[in-house]
Amino acid sequence: MTTRAWVEQIMGLPISLHVRAADTDRDDIADAVADAFTDLRRADAVFSTWRADSDVMRCRAGTLTLAAADPTVLEVESLCRRALQETGGIFTTDLVGPDGSRGFDPTGVVKAWAVSRAVRSLTGLDGLAYALNAGGDIAFGTGRDGQDFGPWRIGIQDPTDRGRIADTVSLTVGAVATSSSAERGGHIVDPITDQPVRQDFSTTVVGPDLVWADIWATATFVDPTALNGRDEWRDYGLLITHGRH
Repeated sequence: MTTRAWVEQIMGLPISLHVRAADTDRDDIADAVADAFTDLRRADAVFSTWRADSDVMRCRAGTLTLAAADPTVLEVESLCRRALQETGGIFTTDLVGPDGSRGFDPTGVVKAWAVSRAVRSLTGLDGLAYALNAGGDIAFGTGRDGQDFGPWRIGIQDPTDRGRIADTVSLTVGAVATSSSAERGGHIVDPITDQPVRQDFSTTVVGPDLVWADIWATATFVDPTALNGRDEWRDYGLLITHGRH
């Protein structure tokens, strides 16, 4: 078994794709990796709030309707409405964007959604395992034959010391998502106070689906009790990591 990694700068951050296989130089793997990164770039072009020509920013500006936008915008908008309902309003997309305007901003879910779509090119192959990491939102899986190459071990960064690993998680298939104010400051907003949330801890959610792991990681960062008593979400586990400072 060998492991190979590819890294590209997309969505304003390095996105890394790691593949394990008996031969990671296979042509079909190279094609699948290229397709995965193409999907991610396409999602960025449609959803970026930093590009005035993206579908999302054109919708916010009133020059494009949701119905006329790329079909994936409506798909994500529907997902965001469900996230708002499931989290009791904690997860919201009614936010102020980089241009100062307020409106639909699906940034909090798009990265995980795009990663979940991008790995489809890999799940159709045999004889491999993958881990696609976009800023701490990580999807893990195998090819269609389910061949097991062992678990991936993920380090959870100390939220107060970027050079220290405070916890670890091991996973073969599934997803891990972490929310913290360590990397990007107050990028998570409390919808009640409309103020950035700053905590001395991070929240990591492990579960079967990356999109919902990411949604719950965000929600529990705002309110660590958000998953309490939610039996319908029992497949999603919460790890709260406190800094040592």
